Amino acid sequence: MSGLIPQRFIEELMDRIDLAELIGGRVQLKKAGANYKARCPFHDEKTPSFNVRPDKGFYHCFGCGAHGDAISFLREMDGLSFTEAVEDLAKRAGLEVPYDESVKQEIQQARTLTEALDFAGGFYRKALERSDAGYAREYLKGRGLDAATIDRYGLGFAPPDGDALYRAAGPDLGKRLIETGTVSDRFGRPRDLFRNRIMFPIRNSRGRTVAFGGRTLGDDKAKYINSPESDVFHKSREIYGLYEARQALRQVDRLLVVEGYMDVIALAQHGIHEAVATLGTATNTDSLQALLRHARHIVFCFDGDTAGFRAADKAMENALELLNDGMHLQFLMLPEGEDPDTLVRREGAEAFRERIESASPLSRFLFDRQRTGLDLTLGEHRGELRTRVKPLLNKMPYSALRDAMWQELRRVSRFDPRERAKSGNGPEPAREEPVEIKVDKATSLCLGLVEAPELAADVQEHARHDRALADAVALADWIQEQGIRDRSALFRSLALDASARQRFFHLFDGLEYVPAREQALATVQDMLQPDNEARRRSRINTLMRRMASGECTDAEREELKRLTSGNGS
Repeated sequence: MSGLIPQRFIEELMDRIDLAELIGGRVQLKKAGANYKARCPFHDEKTPSFNVRPDKGFYHCFGCGAHGDAISFLREMDGLSFTEAVEDLAKRAGLEVPYDESVKQEIQQARTLTEALDFAGGFYRKALERSDAGYAREYLKGRGLDAATIDRYGLGFAPPDGDALYRAAGPDLGKRLIETGTVSDRFGRPRDLFRNRIMFPIRNSRGRTVAFGGRTLGDDKAKYINSPESDVFHKSREIYGLYEARQALRQVDRLLVVEGYMDVIALAQHGIHEAVATLGTATNTDSLQALLRHARHIVFCFDGDTAGFRAADKAMENALELLNDGMHLQFLMLPEGEDPDTLVRREGAEAFRERIESASPLSRFLFDRQRTGLDLTLGEHRGELRTRVKPLLNKMPYSALRDAMWQELRRVSRFDPRERAKSGNGPEPAREEPVEIKVDKATSLCLGLVEAPELAADVQEHARHDRALADAVALADWIQEQGIRDRSALFRSLALDASARQRFFHLFDGLEYVPAREQALATVQDMLQPDNEARRRSRINTLMRRMASGECTDAEREELKRLTSGNGS
């Protein structure tokens, strides 16, 4: 839908919006010259590293890397789609979004579908209260759910009658329910999709019902079924329980991703409100992007059986290509035969929270999984580890974490000469030392622009007259010409511009890995804020490597937290 809103209107809208006023309504801003500073709303920090530049229409956090314009701020804060964010800003500015007639019809169509689904949700809730639904209420009681939780998640009951919902809806609403797949007409007459099932409404970020999940109370072959995809429901983009989590928590700093509806609800009843579930059989790229739009700290929780580890591996591999600095992914594998629902009821909320806090960071989980079945005292197995891990690390965008994991791979797969001496198989070879990759200032500037294109104007201003930085200035000029504001827009533009790819990507050829995001940005930030920033970021990189290798002490973890929050004193 975003492509159907004229770019000229979006530019006019951005000119009318006071970014400082918009952000200041959510975050306490402090004047800093012509700009503003604040504690970042997208990650936990004690001192301000979040910068708002109203004159240039963007914000940037030097702590977690969050950046964007007014549209991206609303999308990140409120979980809105692009179109919803534009509509919100247009309303603030007293403008009407210039959709053409066909688009207006699509929007009205979506509204009528969600109205029909809201009706279905109300019907299911009322059906649960009827006298002949006693066995459904007993089932929920047996699962330990109280009335408040049932009401909060809008749980209901689909009667066993074949067309109870359709008859209650009537012809007009019934037609809309057929369009959503909640009612089927493929057998020549309307028939409810959900029959004799506990009903779980799936709500979007604004609380509108877009689909349902249903758990059978009979002997159906499929224990759970979901609504089919429709104009208002795309299962890879929706997160079950996210709306309820946002209602319960003032700010969602962390999401715990579990596998089922009842896991989410049972954890919430025990006070663990950050639990959500993706829809479908695997955590794919679309669902990961949906999660990361709402929180930069994600803990994946899986059953500790073969299927659970397989699902965790898939989630990890899909997450690698999306990781940037400031994101924190962990994996919590439960004891075999347990799931969050049974475990939290058996051991209580406090014990389950301790499990969450001790979840493995992605870096440790990756190496633990890939070294499974290997004996790293054997050279062949160290080579196999490198063969397994290298393709995974190559999926990751440039970041401090990627840098640290390459260092860890070199450490764990490096030959130890003491082994040969012990075996008596010849003289010790020379010890292999870690390889240090040095990148010139121009390349570092280019990498900084790739990570934060909104700094292009500053590179132009400070580097224009330095011949050694000509490549960086050329990249900054192109970014400004294209009107690029963020990293994803930059890569979209490069994908469409072959000459630009040929012109700029040669700068990075031959680098197995490059300085992390924090290092890449340090050069740019030094020009903006000449102080001890480079030294701080160098220390961050050292601590990140120690964290990836599992050698970080508690004191060093505190130091890292302090440094990344901007308080290096």
